Amino acid sequence: MSKIEKFEDLIAWQKARELTKLIYQMTKHEKLSKDFGLTNQLQRSAVSVMANVAEGFERGNRGEFHQFLVIAKGSCAELRSLIYVALDAGYIAKQQFFLIHELTEEVGKIIGGLRSSVAKQRKRKNVMV
Repeated sequence: MSKIEKFEDLIAWQKARELTKLIYQMTKHEKLSKDFGLTNQLQRSAVSVMANVAEGFERGNRGEFHQFLVIAKGSCAELRSLIYVALDAGYIAKQQFFLIHELTEEVGKIIGGLRSSVAKQRKRKNVMV
């Protein structure tokens, strides 16, 4: 296993980037692109996922990293909720919905696992001090 030296090495960030790219592609389509509020919120929540993973990692503190992962996971859930709105409004097809939904679940699980790992590291450090 190679050492994680920068946020770009994190699978959580890589998958969040992939998700963000899909959201930006999705929001370019004619119907959805005209709903400025929903488009903006979809994009902002997707960007929030990857940005919070990156910012938390770069803080260099396990406690802060954990907190930013909590926020990233929440933004991922927000995004998953918003794609239901896009589906229900008829902006996206079921196939596209399922693809993005599956990826939001995957990203959420990866972030959740990373968050748990960071929490365990924090506890071990506190016990050893």
